Amino acid sequence: MKRWLERRNWPLGTRGATVLALLCLGALCAWWLQLSPSGLIPREGGVKLAGQFFARALTPAWDYETPPPEGTPPLVMKALEGARRTVVFAAAGMSLALVFGLLLGFLGSSAWWPQRMRTSGVGPFVWTVARTIMVGMRSVHELLWAVLFLAAFGLNSFTAVVAIALPYGGTLAKIFSEMIDEAPRDSAGALRQLGATGTQTFLLGLLPRALPDMWAYAFYRFECAIRSSAVLGFFGFETLGYAIKQSFENLQYGEVWLYLWTLFGLVVLVELWAASARRRFVA
Repeated sequence: MKRWLERRNWPLGTRGATVLALLCLGALCAWWLQLSPSGLIPREGGVKLAGQFFARALTPAWDYETPPPEGTPPLVMKALEGARRTVVFAAAGMSLALVFGLLLGFLGSSAWWPQRMRTSGVGPFVWTVARTIMVGMRSVHELLWAVLFLAAFGLNSFTAVVAIALPYGGTLAKIFSEMIDEAPRDSAGALRQLGATGTQTFLLGLLPRALPDMWAYAFYRFECAIRSSAVLGFFGFETLGYAIKQSFENLQYGEVWLYLWTLFGLVVLVELWAASARRRFVA
């Protein structure tokens, strides 16, 4: 396809023709879905509701807007506890995802298999099975996994952890396997010439070249897991999303904004920590 495009004398060039084709495809999809700009015009009640909501952005509540039951912790402590539980769910999910990612990533990497395993047919078979499992795990969003597990096992912490771990594990496995296969091979080639076995070459010459990028990507996925953990609160798990859902349903927008700012601060702190860790690993 690319060679055919290069042979054509497109007035806009190959890239321009590709962009134009994508725009036409987008217009066709919009027509098929019957999209209309009028759908973006909010109703009168919606404008009023949005105005009330955003008016509290700079004045979040520091105490409950309605008297809570006796013994309820202060609102700020409830927000901090929600942030803590959000991090715990994300960390637990990522820990399990790393196990899946490393195991399937190695098995799904062509560089993992010594030459004798490839020629015997064992390597290609296991590689195919591993890649198929990766696709199945990451093709289902964590929210859908949560819905399925909620229906099957009910509302419990392990349900939320596995709902995060499965799609994240599949994504980590895919990226890890590609990073291993695309890692520089100079050290591995030198070891091979010195008579090292396939396993020694992989563990000493290839894997160390890929590990910094692998861990840097794992830190990025942990940032994403924080947001996924918060969103799972809308299904009933006691993260920040659960507190946001409760306050929003009661039209307590000041409380909602306190939780939102807490989530924003949490994401910023995790980003700063992850960025510092990534610099140490990649440097």
